[in-house]
Amino acid sequence: MMILYFSGTGNSEYAAQKIAAKTDDECLNLFAKIRSQDTRELTSQKPWVIVAPTYAWRIPRVVEEYLHKTKLNGSKKVYFVLTCGGAIGNAEANLKRLCADQGYQFQGCAEVIMPENYIALYSAPNQQEALKIIEAADALLARIVEWIKNGSSIPAQPISFKGKVCSQVINPLFYSLMVKADKFYAKADCVSCGQCVNVCPLNNIRLVNGKPQWGKDCTHCMACICRCPVEAIEYGKHTEGLNRYTCPKKING
Repeated sequence: MMILYFSGTGNSEYAAQKIAAKTDDECLNLFAKIRSQDTRELTSQKPWVIVAPTYAWRIPRVVEEYLHKTKLNGSKKVYFVLTCGGAIGNAEANLKRLCADQGYQFQGCAEVIMPENYIALYSAPNQQEALKIIEAADALLARIVEWIKNGSSIPAQPISFKGKVCSQVINPLFYSLMVKADKFYAKADCVSCGQCVNVCPLNNIRLVNGKPQWGKDCTHCMACICRCPVEAIEYGKHTEGLNRYTCPKKING
């Protein structure tokens, strides 16, 4: 089995590594591949598992674009595990279309509630609250592992009318109106470490006179603002005083 994941602040990385640890399978971080636009073919004789966050009730566009451009050889079965702060809406419909377009067999999509990290719009929990949410997610991840091991499809969940509207109507509006880097800026206490440059999956940040500047290619993964070691990055006024979030729990094997 090949587990492919994309993660900005660690939630999907944790979920992917948790699954990999229980299935004893290979886990591949897509960060470098998306950053370098490496779309070379991948091969796995066991089913594929795609683990990613949910951006506005759908898989991130950068991940969807990668999957459209990269041929997955070997097994045609693909499982999806989407982490989210609240719900994935009707993300499944979009993933079914993706699989149909690529000639894959859709094996279901699991919704895994993890701590909120989208501080451009919401608030992140403190560490104690985050650990409680992750503990609840662990139980679901264990069930997902059993479905995958048994070759079963992930059971489909009922999709509400609201979920359909969120995924099909609000998602495009979110990308056109919200997903921009214009409001990111570095405060005077920036130490010019370049961490924000290194964690951007789209090469959208560069240091100019020791301070980060954002370009126009942004996916709102929150890696730059949440992984800044001195919390010197803000997103407009909304993030002032808010908790920064990175997944506080790690996989020890």
